[in-house]
Amino acid sequence: MTPEQVFAFIKEKDIKFVDFKFTDIPGVQQHTTCPVAELSPSVFEEGLGFDGSSIRGWRAIDESDMLLMPDPETAMIDPFCEIPTLSLVGNIADPITRERYPRDPRNIAINAINYMKSTGLGTNCFIGPELEFFLFNEVRYESRNNGASYLVDSIEGIWNSGRDERADFGRPNLGGKIRHKEGYFPLPPVDSLQNVRSEMVQIMEQAGIQVETHHHEVATAGQCEIDMRFDELLPMADKALLYKYIIKNVANRHGLSACFMPKPVFADNGSGMHTHISVWKDDKNLMAGNGYAGLSEFALHFIGGIIKHANSVLAFSNPSTNSYKRLVPGYEAPVNLAYSRRNRSAAIRIPMYSASEKAKRVEFRCPDPMANPYLCFSALLMAGLDGVQNKIDPGKPLDKNIYDLPPEEGKAVPKAAASLDQALDTLEQNHDFLTKGDVFTEDFIDAFVAYKRENEVDPMRLRPHPYEFTLYYNM
Repeated sequence: MTPEQVFAFIKEKDIKFVDFKFTDIPGVQQHTTCPVAELSPSVFEEGLGFDGSSIRGWRAIDESDMLLMPDPETAMIDPFCEIPTLSLVGNIADPITRERYPRDPRNIAINAINYMKSTGLGTNCFIGPELEFFLFNEVRYESRNNGASYLVDSIEGIWNSGRDERADFGRPNLGGKIRHKEGYFPLPPVDSLQNVRSEMVQIMEQAGIQVETHHHEVATAGQCEIDMRFDELLPMADKALLYKYIIKNVANRHGLSACFMPKPVFADNGSGMHTHISVWKDDKNLMAGNGYAGLSEFALHFIGGIIKHANSVLAFSNPSTNSYKRLVPGYEAPVNLAYSRRNRSAAIRIPMYSASEKAKRVEFRCPDPMANPYLCFSALLMAGLDGVQNKIDPGKPLDKNIYDLPPEEGKAVPKAAASLDQALDTLEQNHDFLTKGDVFTEDFIDAFVAYKRENEVDPMRLRPHPYEFTLYYNM
């Protein structure tokens, strides 16, 4: 929509409020709402003022004034507001210079797209993320100086096979629990969430998200996946956040809690965000060719860039301490920085479902749904473009189960970082590929690393873990 079309839409739908959304550094949307009578056409040019010092990872209190610049192309009716409310996603600008704020993740995504075009390498980048999540019936957690605990529960959880569920779930135990790692594609009533996911899909489609499929995922305890159709990088990042917003609100309607943590359940599969990416030049898919798995030289060099810079990219694609409890062998987790067709033990897979040149793409399997999609997709694109520019050789493909390789051969395969701290260390040492064209600035990278260390890495490092009492208390 144009600004003029937005106002016509407001009048047509009798909109009463306008909600403005933007995204902080960790990837959580923030919002503010005004009555429609307060909205004037000038807001699209002059922006909406707010206190940026209160947003995680942004400016200090002495430089707090910021502008939210709504993007009219993101206009939609919020599906969860009882009073008709228009939703607009925006970018952040400096009120003095009017320049786009370099710590705004959405601005970084715009920078990445503009940089790609400026190189002449491509005109469009298409992204298809596969976000997995859990739907829990109960969630409890606390952290004190003298104790810590958590509990997640699901009516599907195998640990409930012998439980009297009448008091807790309001019905007798009817069996049909899902065993660990056996939750892929069961029929209802074992898949107890079919109708909930279908409702989520309906609302997504009403909100402009095209959905391809939905299904139960591998883990017990309500693990699910809803697959969106690919789109260009910026609108796909917008949709990824809208996807999470819809899932959380529909879940809440049904007395469920949606969890996007990568590893909320011990000894079962975690939740990933396998990310498919392709670069096009006008109407030509640059990934398609006559090489390995139908790939072009461009695609192989693109893969080479991802492999070379993977552990820096992981700081954005796997940005939580919990992320690295998923990135371990044995749970379909892509810890091996290699590429292969069809092979899910490699970090980079070339899907072979279709022989069409238009379908040719690269799947990076490391990311998880804690990632800020603007940062994750941008870093992945920049790593791949650096591979193309420098003709980085990805090495030979590994068309075998890498987990079953002989020890010496397995050790030769480079591995994903084992912790967020390691990924942040690598990002500090290797980020020149990200700062090309000022896509990511040095200031942003410094702020991101400092925020993650101060607020996530150090607090986790300093706290006793409950399992340490199991290991050590009586020694």
